[in-house]
Amino acid sequence: MKLLPRYYQNLNRYLKPNKVLILYGPRQVGKTTLLKQFLQKTSLKWRFDSGDNLRLQQLLSSQDFHLFADYVADYQLIAIDEAQHIPRIGQALKILVDQFPGLRLIATGSSSFELAGQIGEPLTGRKRTLILYPLSLLELKKTLSPWELKQNLADYLVFGGYPEVLTAKTQKEKRLLLQELVDSYLLKDILAFEKVKSSHTLLNLLRLLAFQIGQQVSLSELGRQLGIDYKTVARYLDLLEKSFILFPLRGFSRNLRKEIAKKAKYYFYDTGVRNALIQNFNPPPLRNDLGQLWENYIVVERLKKSRYRQLAVNFYFWRTWEGQEIDLVEERGGRLFGYEIKWQAPKKPRPPKNWQATYPNARWQLITPENFLSFVA
Repeated sequence: MKLLPRYYQNLNRYLKPNKVLILYGPRQVGKTTLLKQFLQKTSLKWRFDSGDNLRLQQLLSSQDFHLFADYVADYQLIAIDEAQHIPRIGQALKILVDQFPGLRLIATGSSSFELAGQIGEPLTGRKRTLILYPLSLLELKKTLSPWELKQNLADYLVFGGYPEVLTAKTQKEKRLLLQELVDSYLLKDILAFEKVKSSHTLLNLLRLLAFQIGQQVSLSELGRQLGIDYKTVARYLDLLEKSFILFPLRGFSRNLRKEIAKKAKYYFYDTGVRNALIQNFNPPPLRNDLGQLWENYIVVERLKKSRYRQLAVNFYFWRTWEGQEIDLVEERGGRLFGYEIKWQAPKKPRPPKNWQATYPNARWQLITPENFLSFVA
């Protein structure tokens, strides 16, 4: 596969003696590739293993210090890929960092780390966590010019940013890869670590949400359509969040009489996955959901940018009971910033009157295909 620029290209910045660097995120986003590229360049004496290795599973789950000593030997860095497959991996990593002075560790894993609760408590104070997302514009701008990024925009909207999909040569190949991703990998961690009766219900929930981008979601209504209670819907949504499939925006409000705050909107981390779920790979001019797709894309790219740069930002949407709304609200540095996201700019863009009246010191900006690059990259 063609090498793609990743934000965490130099993992040395995050490696510390007697600490574990946890690199995790959705399946198929390039965690293993990033790790192997780093190991080829580092001057540290390293050892690479996979959590799929049965011998390694037996060794590390034994919690036997003497066996650990033979395994570590004189290595300065131990890298374990797909570490979630190792029973009690959190406790094993704790022993390694506590008992072998100067040792550095990297462990990669998918969302099952969080779903199975494997690394939280054992590694308190002993880990640094980095999340790798599908390719972002912030990363792609390292190798592509602004003109090229804009030329490729339609492709990013339709097919998303999973590395293998992004580098596929034909649209047919991209569609097949995304379908394989949805069918084989998307729910793999949830089904492996949680008591979910049917992947069919989860996929139907995702399809319903795929048609409701930018809309406030009712758990009761979703439950009615799926034939399950709203508490089960809430649990499934939590699992889908932890699996890096989708994320919520909550309503922003300091005036509960006039503003909606209880409901949430849901967006997909990857627009290609969203389009695969509803089987719509039409180009932008032929779509009737282009506004929703554009909104999802901009919100998630802005989210990736803020998280990669470790900015302290709270994200919301804003809507009044009268129907005035702002797609994205950021709260940072004690100030409010409102962003309206439109594929086609209105003739006279202006913020909603209630927004100006309620938050006179807040900023407002319209984000369109003309100015989006500086906003997300």
